[in-house]
Amino acid sequence: MSKAGEISVLGFRPSTAHSYSKVPEITAFFWVVKALTTGMGESTSDFLVHGMVPELAVVLGGIAFAVALFLQFSSNRYVPWRYWLAVSMVGVFGTMCADVLHVGLGVPYIASTIFYAIVLALVFRTWYWVEGTLSIHSVTTERRELFYWAAVLATFALGTAAGDLTAVTFGLGFFASGLLFAAIIAVPAIGYFRFGMSSILAFWFAYVVTRPLGASFADWLAVSSARGGLALGTGLVSFVLAAAIAGLVWFLSSTGADTPADQRNPLRSPAAAEAS
Repeated sequence: MSKAGEISVLGFRPSTAHSYSKVPEITAFFWVVKALTTGMGESTSDFLVHGMVPELAVVLGGIAFAVALFLQFSSNRYVPWRYWLAVSMVGVFGTMCADVLHVGLGVPYIASTIFYAIVLALVFRTWYWVEGTLSIHSVTTERRELFYWAAVLATFALGTAAGDLTAVTFGLGFFASGLLFAAIIAVPAIGYFRFGMSSILAFWFAYVVTRPLGASFADWLAVSSARGGLALGTGLVSFVLAAAIAGLVWFLSSTGADTPADQRNPLRSPAAAEAS
């Protein structure tokens, strides 16, 4: 039986591109906003969990995450505010998912890091088996988008656990952890631009690392001096980062600086491709 036949038996149908790209062009703006969402997700999660009953905070985080994904999926193309709202809510809820294992269930950070790494590997393996690619430029169908957001959620949970592992378990502290991940994120950049690393591998490598990078610096800004931070508070840090994200998303919406190519050029639209 062919691979397509196996997929059909399992209840899936081979994907064809019926909509526009749902993911922005990967520019410097992408990585700046992505890093800001990781920091905002970390500080907002901590603010909510410590400011109300933790179980209620997790439920509210899950609801906000679901609503943001609904808005994202309800569009057939990339819309900056929808996309980055979804990423931001993944940042909040993904942090909560990672913290539940450690704070709620007492799972050591090293175990939760390994667990979420396995989860991410399984998402990637399944995505590739079904679709034949992990390229974000192929996110043009609902099923591919489901895989994409599953991977994004797993990367946020993994990055949160990894950041806490280095800062707390390994005793580096939040600032040193931020510097560590700032150095690590140079690996995919150098690998891609100097040594021909696969663009897909470089992207997902960097995507995972931006999570502990942004979260470590956000924690350093927010936590008390007794914990090695600047004691600005999670509320203030969340507000400032959210405002920065909103400003950049407004800029992207106004300028179209990260609009995917198939939306900038009508000749590359799905309808044009199908007619050719």
